[in-house]
Amino acid sequence: MNVLLIGGAGTFINNLIIKLKKEGHRVYLLTGSSYDNRPYQRVFEKYNFSYDSTCLNEIFESIRPDLTIFMGAYDTNFNWDKEEDEAVKYSSRMMNILMAYVMAGTGRFIYLSSSDVFSGNYDQDITENMPTTPAGFKGMVLSQAEEMCASYRRSTDKDILILRLDNVFVIPNYVEDATDIVSKMIVEGLYNYNISVNNNHKYAMTYVTDAVEAIYKASVSETHEKSLYNISSSNPISEKEIADQIIKHMGFNVSLVSSGNDVSRKVLSSEAFTFEFGFVSFCDFESINKKHVEQMKRYRRTFVFGEAKKKSFRERILEKAGTAIKAMIPFLENVVAFAIFTLLCRWGENSSLFQKLDFYLLYVLLFAVFYGQQQAAVSATLAVAGYILSKISTQSGLSVLIDSSTYLWIAQLFIIGLVVGYMRDTINKIRREYAEDNDYLTHQLKDIRDINDSNVRVKDALENQIINQSDSVGKIYAITSRLDLYNQEDVLFQAAAIVADLMKSKDVSVYTVGNSAYARLFSYTSEKAKHMGNSVKFKELGEMYDALSQRKIFINRQLSDDLPVMASAIYSDEGEIETIIMIWTLPWESMTLGQANQLVIIGALIRSAVVRSNKYLKALEDETYIEGSRLMEPEAFKSLSEAYRRADDANLTECVVLKLKATGNDNIEDSKLLYSKLRDHDYVGLFEDGSLRVLLANTDENDALFVIGRLKELGFECEIVEDIKE
Repeated sequence: MNVLLIGGAGTFINNLIIKLKKEGHRVYLLTGSSYDNRPYQRVFEKYNFSYDSTCLNEIFESIRPDLTIFMGAYDTNFNWDKEEDEAVKYSSRMMNILMAYVMAGTGRFIYLSSSDVFSGNYDQDITENMPTTPAGFKGMVLSQAEEMCASYRRSTDKDILILRLDNVFVIPNYVEDATDIVSKMIVEGLYNYNISVNNNHKYAMTYVTDAVEAIYKASVSETHEKSLYNISSSNPISEKEIADQIIKHMGFNVSLVSSGNDVSRKVLSSEAFTFEFGFVSFCDFESINKKHVEQMKRYRRTFVFGEAKKKSFRERILEKAGTAIKAMIPFLENVVAFAIFTLLCRWGENSSLFQKLDFYLLYVLLFAVFYGQQQAAVSATLAVAGYILSKISTQSGLSVLIDSSTYLWIAQLFIIGLVVGYMRDTINKIRREYAEDNDYLTHQLKDIRDINDSNVRVKDALENQIINQSDSVGKIYAITSRLDLYNQEDVLFQAAAIVADLMKSKDVSVYTVGNSAYARLFSYTSEKAKHMGNSVKFKELGEMYDALSQRKIFINRQLSDDLPVMASAIYSDEGEIETIIMIWTLPWESMTLGQANQLVIIGALIRSAVVRSNKYLKALEDETYIEGSRLMEPEAFKSLSEAYRRADDANLTECVVLKLKATGNDNIEDSKLLYSKLRDHDYVGLFEDGSLRVLLANTDENDALFVIGRLKELGFECEIVEDIKE
């Protein structure tokens, strides 16, 4: 299967790569850094991008991983020495990774957490059901990351699994790996020659190979019962026992210093993981600790002072020998070629065809062309030596030295060799400079293309929004202006459908706020949109009420299931909340500031229609209610009932109309008595035949039976009317 690993370089992730490759999986790697030159094990493909890069979605889409593993708490890209700075960065990067995974929509996602989410003393092993008790920024942000994974899993129904590892330690090769308890104690011993311990602190240490094996078991399992598992050796060991073993293998005198008396036992229980996946910890802590100490002693200056790892004597000798041999190769070739061309010269002297051919000149030209001036000078020197020796064998040494032709030949040889060598070196220099310029310009061109592509995407998106898209301002106004075509009683019913259409959500509800502290459900587009019920005390909605009361759009950033993903309010002229529009589902890509601003525009346009409707109804108030009462006139009640019934047929609300039998009393007095047992958004009106009718808003027939019972106690006999015209 295709596996995407996300994390910085280190021994832990390298062990994970080796395990996955050994099992035959194709491994992709996202390093989390644009300039990461640290060593990783070889993978199928490596992506050097930061976690906040816009390319994350494309990477997930390209790979379509069957399994994604984020190193999380063990990601070496995060330096927890500066916890406050890293906390914000970690949370934002975590969110980006989860969003990219959710949008790609494939495979299982595994997040690696750690026991740092707990603090304090636990007499019993910590199970998955226990609430986290983080201390410090690192513990808090890791705990929040676990909650984020759980929230995304509930909201998207993705296969997101959290593995909480208990004090994973490695035999470090680099300073970045030396972050566990054991490594820190060894560094302290190497630097100060003493180790500070708290005798009452106990941990369970998990070696990296055991952790990798457990992660692999969870990765390849077809199903899993839980969404969170602890992985631990479950063998508690005190700080003093760890320090004693370190001192034993140090080889020099290291003292033990006791500090603090607070009791702390923090051991994760891996019982659930072992029961389901059959995990067994095989590594012996004492034998691994010995190798651990030896490794860090060997490279003491690296781990204590941060110096580059010093190579061994054998490695240094081999490296220098290799460099020397590489440098000597041209000289050795020169000597061998000189010997060959000397033999050719001897052979050419006896040949009438090649007698006038200057083999030494060819020899010098050959090395000048291939190696440049340096080797041309060497070959010319050897050629002069060979020429003089060959002449001395047939002439006296003095005659050779006073012969002017000898010096002319030598000058010719050096001039031609050095000039050709200089030309060769100059051409190579020009080629190198051209290659460097080409690489630089190619990199710049790539950056320009990326910027241009980004600008083109933005331009196209804006063009589509203005011209074609249904969420352009023009289209929004065109759609919301349809409200002017509806009867005044229908405006808020149709508003829910229009918001659902514009915001691309199937689940929208509209609540109206009266004089009481409750918001009443007025209309909705689905059963999910009724999640809060028919009545909600909106001032107790916490952050949602705080946002709306400050005339802001509420966005459910915590992904709470009890609140809508987005909400907006329509306000009165005095600034009081009159109507609340709640959106319960939105595509992930739509949960943006732009979409929130769009909801503000939609709300403002709906408000203008509502205001016009309210003004019209207020102008007709004398025709709506019988003077001095809340009893509606027959025509007004009939119009309102028909509006509710139309909304009921369109699945925007529920309503029931009750017909009351005449009591012989005054209708106005009866209406006052009825309103005392009804809700604020129920209505009482006269019918054409003079009988009283009651409109129960947001009520089905089952709920209506309870209302009928209450009214019967007041002396009113009533029945449900199927056809409001009867």
